[in-house]
Amino acid sequence: MVEATREIGDTKTTERRYYVSSRPPDAARIAQAVRVHWRIENSMHRVLDTAFGEDQCRVRVNNATQNFAIARRICLNLLKADTTMKAGIKNRRLKAGASDGCRAAVLRLRQFVRLP
Repeated sequence: MVEATREIGDTKTTERRYYVSSRPPDAARIAQAVRVHWRIENSMHRVLDTAFGEDQCRVRVNNATQNFAIARRICLNLLKADTTMKAGIKNRRLKAGASDGCRAAVLRLRQFVRLP
């Protein structure tokens, strides 16, 4: 169990989180596992939500949810790998959607396609 206490003004809240593991309890190892989980949550899922509106997506048909999630992650990796634009992920996505040149740069198509 991990207990976190938060104080905002006069309001104090306590949250308890329980974790299940097959390993023997070791406070340092559990704390590290929890931090790794939140590092992933903050580095990828927050970006997917802010740049792609992942939490607002209402696709629920057959495998569409998984397909959209994979497509979003591929796009996120392409946008992160692109160094031609100095902008955040959301703005890079919007620029790539609006401009053939930016889209070609993100997809690295310049070497294959001659653009004006």
